[in-house]
Amino acid sequence: MKLKLLLFLLTGFSLALPDPVSSQEYIPPTYCNPLDIDYTYMVYNSSRNISYRSGADPAVVEFRGEYYMFVTRSFGYWHSTDLLHWDFIKPEQWFFEGCNAPTAFNYNDSVLYFAGDPAGYGSILYTDDPKSGKWTPTASISNNIQDSELFIDDDGKTYLYWGSSNVYPISVKELNKDDRMLETGVKKELINLNEEEHGWERFGENNFHPTLKEGYMEGASMTKHKGKYYLQYAAPGTQFNVYGDGVYIGETPLGPFTYMKNNPMSFKPGGFTNGAGHGITVKQTNGQYWHFATMALASNSHWERRLCMFPVGFDDNDLMHSNTHYGDYPRFGPDHPTKAGQHCGWMLLSYKGKVTVSSSKMQIKKSTSTDNDYDITKMPLKKNDAGEILSEVLTDENPKSFWVAEANDDQQWVQIEMQNPGNIYAFQLNFHDHESGIYTRTEGLRHRFTLEVSANGSNWQMVVDRRNSYKDSPNAYIPLSQPVNARFIRYKNVEVPGNNLAMSEIRVFGTGLGNKPAEVKGFSVQRETDRRDATFSWKPVKNAQGYNIRWGIAPDKLYNSWLLYDDTQLLMRCLDKATSYYFTIEAFNENGISEKSEIVKVD
Repeated sequence: MKLKLLLFLLTGFSLALPDPVSSQEYIPPTYCNPLDIDYTYMVYNSSRNISYRSGADPAVVEFRGEYYMFVTRSFGYWHSTDLLHWDFIKPEQWFFEGCNAPTAFNYNDSVLYFAGDPAGYGSILYTDDPKSGKWTPTASISNNIQDSELFIDDDGKTYLYWGSSNVYPISVKELNKDDRMLETGVKKELINLNEEEHGWERFGENNFHPTLKEGYMEGASMTKHKGKYYLQYAAPGTQFNVYGDGVYIGETPLGPFTYMKNNPMSFKPGGFTNGAGHGITVKQTNGQYWHFATMALASNSHWERRLCMFPVGFDDNDLMHSNTHYGDYPRFGPDHPTKAGQHCGWMLLSYKGKVTVSSSKMQIKKSTSTDNDYDITKMPLKKNDAGEILSEVLTDENPKSFWVAEANDDQQWVQIEMQNPGNIYAFQLNFHDHESGIYTRTEGLRHRFTLEVSANGSNWQMVVDRRNSYKDSPNAYIPLSQPVNARFIRYKNVEVPGNNLAMSEIRVFGTGLGNKPAEVKGFSVQRETDRRDATFSWKPVKNAQGYNIRWGIAPDKLYNSWLLYDDTQLLMRCLDKATSYYFTIEAFNENGISEKSEIVKVD
């Protein structure tokens, strides 16, 4: 109060600035999916003048206590010491079109091997100094290395898994790492999709397509844990919300492999950014496992993608599972002593907030209808009674919808009035590529802006100042050093990469000041005649933003979840025909998450 009085006397104005919630609060490191890295602009559709960033098919490896991440068509790779902050390394020599669906393996902490030639054949590279960017090719050519996975067992035997097809299986061949990675003659077909039994493997958005029935099996990855071999694979298509990773378990690297009952292992069909497929599982130096995977953005192109990271565990029945609950909300960082990778409790404050913008060249809503087409709606220009331009696409939790400003300059702004005030802990700014005019890896890109907050919409406090930033952040995640209480947020642009300022979503996270929702009532689960399908319904809960259905093969194995906003029903088509399941549901809003409903078993 003394500080406010002093400011009042000095300025002569009534002050209504937000205050920190607590000047002593310790806020542990957090991250938010999609990951905030400087994704590379793609060359896929450059001949059609379609410009967009993408990151997909990650291969992450620990090497000498640090981490390296290789990503499709990125013309280089990233380095990190903590799995949170990533710096790009431009290699001295690399594949002409960048790597494709890469693989990397750390052998005895002495040599790092890498493969991913886009042509599907080429040399396997190696280095003992990946920070330098210097790589040496083996003196041989390997064939069939699309969507490959290189795995060297404890006995030194070397295996290359591969496969990317809606017809052909995942296969393996043995290599001799001591003789130029030449094939030994051991070659074997391992696993293929079984859509008739496994609903989540069916092609299409929400596992439905009007004509195509065969999903794509791709992205093999191998993890060895306590003597068992966990062969991971992706299905059914990278552009869909149900893109996920499943697992087969074997006693040897060559199998035979048995389908894991709690599949899919990595799955995120609902929420803001969907998909968690074609990934790799890496072991942190402290023993914690992490699954890095691909999320669908799929607005400019179905190949427009982002990366995500989820914690992985192995239960008492040797079942591999990941934690994707509230998977695009802030999560505790990898070094948290007890809750690494778990949702940190910050909720979405900005959902359906009232948005005004400085100008509007266009506002677009999109949804994926098939593997080739979009449903596209161009929003008419709307203004409020004060003559301000309104936007309906920046707080709708849809990464495919976007707003484009009239200019990319310091006169552009976005203002959000949240439905209720709250304690703000973090922001996520999701910039959009609209006719950016960039078609490859480009250095020196910068996102420059400020963020301001206000309690009343009149008196503003700057909480983020990146006016002079050199950081390239297409999915900028910005946690505050201390939370602030506010109802209004204002983004003020300076300049962003490309020709246009365009954004798909401004997300504000923190804790609301009201009550969390009551427990969901009337939760009903009806398994359909096609046992891969189930219909869910429930009674609406007052003041709920949305609902989260959790399910699994046992009451203590509810590893999967599906988050929905507003809806009170769902048709789920991702179940395995021969498996019994347990389901529960919870409601959530900006104030927290309700108690879970009673668990329902469905045979």
